[in-house]
Amino acid sequence: MRRHLIATALTAMLVSGTAIATPHSEQTSSAPQVNATAASATANARFLALSQKTLDAWMRLSPVSATQTGDHRYDDHLDDLSAAGRKQRETTEQALLDELNAIDTARLSRENQVDAAILRNQLQSDLWNARVLQAWAWDPQVYNDLAGSAIYGLMAREFAPLPQRIRAATARMEQIPELFAQARANLDPARVPLIHAQTVARQNKGILSIVDTFITPHLGELPAADAARTRTAIARLKAAVDAQQTWLDQTLVPNAHGDFRLGAAKYDQKLRFSLSSNLSRTEIKQRAQAEITRVRGVMYGIARQLLQAKPNAPALPETPTDAQQQAAIEAALALAYAHRPTRDGVVDAAKTALQSATDFVRQHDLVTLPDAPVDVILMPEFQRGVAVAYCDSPGPLDRNLKTFFAISPIPDDWTQAQTDSFLREYNDSMIQLLAIHEGMPGHYLEGWHSAKYPSVLRGVLRSGLFAEGWAVYTERMMQEQGYLDNDPLFHLVQLKFYLRTVANAILDQGVHVDGWSREQAMQLMTHDTFQQESEAAGKWTRAQLTSAQLPTYFVGVQEQLDLREAVRARQGAAFNLKAYHDQVLSYGAPPVRFVRELMLDEPIR
Repeated sequence: MRRHLIATALTAMLVSGTAIATPHSEQTSSAPQVNATAASATANARFLALSQKTLDAWMRLSPVSATQTGDHRYDDHLDDLSAAGRKQRETTEQALLDELNAIDTARLSRENQVDAAILRNQLQSDLWNARVLQAWAWDPQVYNDLAGSAIYGLMAREFAPLPQRIRAATARMEQIPELFAQARANLDPARVPLIHAQTVARQNKGILSIVDTFITPHLGELPAADAARTRTAIARLKAAVDAQQTWLDQTLVPNAHGDFRLGAAKYDQKLRFSLSSNLSRTEIKQRAQAEITRVRGVMYGIARQLLQAKPNAPALPETPTDAQQQAAIEAALALAYAHRPTRDGVVDAAKTALQSATDFVRQHDLVTLPDAPVDVILMPEFQRGVAVAYCDSPGPLDRNLKTFFAISPIPDDWTQAQTDSFLREYNDSMIQLLAIHEGMPGHYLEGWHSAKYPSVLRGVLRSGLFAEGWAVYTERMMQEQGYLDNDPLFHLVQLKFYLRTVANAILDQGVHVDGWSREQAMQLMTHDTFQQESEAAGKWTRAQLTSAQLPTYFVGVQEQLDLREAVRARQGAAFNLKAYHDQVLSYGAPPVRFVRELMLDEPIR
């Protein structure tokens, strides 16, 4: 009999990650010591039981997330976003939070103290989202992403035989029309921002491309009855998608008058949940602005090195004006822009870059390498329009399945000027950095290590701050270690890519708190941080569609770099980069401050 993965793994791994002190039999312990030990054991046992209870509740209430996590008990179910379904989740999570608050977390093991803090943050965040942010009432992406992920999550990876996955996908296709009905009932056009409505109207039919790619070609491999049921489900899904498109085009988009800006109060609270960091919005902005000044100075030094022998080079004084600094850096970057892939060659260039980065990491023994595969793919249509690339790791309970490094293709309707702008931004050096960030030794490698989590709970609640901070950290680390033979053009583009990270943190609060116009945002991106027009325009859209995610890159990398230097200072000559990397990655990707507290034996806060 096959036991459920989540229950089996949770029991084994959470218990093994719990260090409960027990007295030696030959020692004579005082009554207070015995009582303290017993109380600690009781608290840890209660927390382990609560962790399992919480995970089981989440998987039951969010079947699509359960599939992505690797718990396949609910593969034929779909999340219920009706009023009753939302109320059930809210009531369940409040009860779980109350139960957590009743545990004396000071008596937990250090590993369980970290998990308790992460769990409390997640439950509080979920309840705040349900009660205050209420994305279900104004963000149509909630429904579009759920519908697409419901099918894609089943079909993209071979975690089970194809007929079994198609049967589950069929059951979900049968439920998607109800999900669309919930969207129409829940969304208040007066609260929906126009940019959100327009984006989803463009993405809506993308779910059919998933069906056409992964399901329709294999109908002949199914038993006749299964194939007939699936064909019926596909036909009904197409009708539902058409009806949803009509509603989007004729009702939602024309009447979408909501404000995409969160405002200071909501933004600050969401930022605290997202970052789990002690840095305030003001401190993040101050640090980011200072970092832009510092990095531009370094870039100017490289530009002087690259341009000093070039004919018609701009002025290169030791102490430049802002205009002189800008002109020199732009002229140096133009040397990198001349080396770029063709319109149809971005994916192939990324594959080559990923192999090159992997070879370098292996040859220099920088970190333990994954033994699970990664594929560079075109981004599925239903996910396009927000980011140029992403890394899609298998769920923490799905082992040895493929990771996808997805890249959005250049849209067919782009002009030559738009295409040229994109390819200047994603030149050969930038493609190398993208492969490092998304692939090796960035997200792909970090996701593989994180799946070895000390606890299932921590694996499920993998920190975006840790993941994004690690990926940006690896860009700098690879350059520091001599990747591409310390090519100054590569270093220049690496610094430019890093400036995007810094700008993200300023842009996010500029848009959602400070009321920035498009012109202010574009000035930050195209002038201050040297982004191409197409890249900046896409980021402007992303900043309107998302919130409190863009700062994770900058805050995460600052904390990663601070941690490395703290450990290096403590270990001195004994510091070993590979050993350091492997240890950092061994904690299952909690927020970076917890990694620091565990590595440096500081109190868990």
